[in-house]
Amino acid sequence: MNVQIRSFEIKDTQYILDIINYNILNSTALYDYKTRNFEDQKRILEEKINKGFPVIVAEFEGKLVGFGMYSEFRFREAYKFTVEHSVYVSPNELGKGFGKLIMAQLIELAKAQGLHTMIGVIDSENKSSILFHEQFGFKTVGIVKETGYKFDRWLDSVFMQLLLE
Repeated sequence: MNVQIRSFEIKDTQYILDIINYNILNSTALYDYKTRNFEDQKRILEEKINKGFPVIVAEFEGKLVGFGMYSEFRFREAYKFTVEHSVYVSPNELGKGFGKLIMAQLIELAKAQGLHTMIGVIDSENKSSILFHEQFGFKTVGIVKETGYKFDRWLDSVFMQLLLE
């Protein structure tokens, strides 16, 4: 499988927006209610890059199939070595290993930046994402009950952590 993992380019914004909006409308992967527009998504991505955080994409056969990024976990100075990450794969491309390639690259980038901890915040119903994270050594460090409300029900957040060594 010839997959290219590369840095985000502005031309990728629409593909990322499509994946994000699909997840907003159809899953609890994002706790947003409203879909995003192109300019909002572009601003979010550029903001991360301008702060020195990576946004990467996976391209397969000339088509973007997924993306990943991380940024600050919290905004206090002492948290500067901890980041929260996101990995998304196009719904038509799930289960093909693209997410693993993206996650592996994010971990390597975080280590290269001298970071200490990666955090994933995952909806408790998303068992496949929890198992995915466990494959990389993430451990569940907490469950916060009823932190989100979407699709007419309360949702719990699972906090998973990877210590980068």
